[in-house]
Amino acid sequence: MMHLWTAEDIWRDVEQIRREAPLVHNITNYVAMNNSANALLAIGASPVMAHAIEEVEEMTGLASAVVINIGTLSEHWIAAMERTAAAARKKNIPLVLDPVGAGATVFRTETALRLLSLGHPAIVRGNASEILALARRPGSTKGVDSSHQAEDARDAAAQLSDQYDCVVSVSGAVDLIVDRDSAVRVANGHPMMSRVTALGCTASALTGAFAAVNRSPLHAAVHAMAVTGIAGEMAAARAEGPGSLQVRFLDALYTMNAQDLAGHLRIDIE
Repeated sequence: MMHLWTAEDIWRDVEQIRREAPLVHNITNYVAMNNSANALLAIGASPVMAHAIEEVEEMTGLASAVVINIGTLSEHWIAAMERTAAAARKKNIPLVLDPVGAGATVFRTETALRLLSLGHPAIVRGNASEILALARRPGSTKGVDSSHQAEDARDAAAQLSDQYDCVVSVSGAVDLIVDRDSAVRVANGHPMMSRVTALGCTASALTGAFAAVNRSPLHAAVHAMAVTGIAGEMAAARAEGPGSLQVRFLDALYTMNAQDLAGHLRIDIE
């Protein structure tokens, strides 16, 4: 039976996040740390940004979800990411992997693929170029930005989902979320969001918050992208530019209610 995606379903997750304040352990990049931590706090989750190899396993054991973002790589960070991914898998803690810039360099692509194999993430969230690179499909990555639309990565996302038994969340003007049986499109968001650095990384952090309270990786990924996009729309309606959009985005996450979700939600399923 086809699932009917409703604002009520998403709102239940938001309420649970606000009620439980799940700990979301992030190993993320320098550019995204502040944005991601503030977004998690605004939605109601409890963020921690820890990448020291001496404590990542212990921190993972305390978390309700883990987010690994490869935006700023170094040898020591990779070792910490690998240890975290293995610990999350062993403890059955949902892992979200953001393969930032995969396809830009061999080092970056191979690191993301190694984390995929080691951690078996519940959700892989990236842009179309990154997903194409992980599936070894032809494509181009412009630094850490995408040169493709989400729909261009439809087959690559399905391949990765089948190969690694994960949900693949592809961001774009229309987000595409794929598992073995479904393809869901979320048409929320605003063009100005692409002018704010690390909002994609923030979407991955928020995906971790939803994965912490929803056992279905598909539902968690769809709900997170819908909330991210709707918060962007609400922020853009009052923002004068990218600077004020960042502030308004956090405010929108904090003040969002069931009526906001119902009034903005645009989801389509195959």
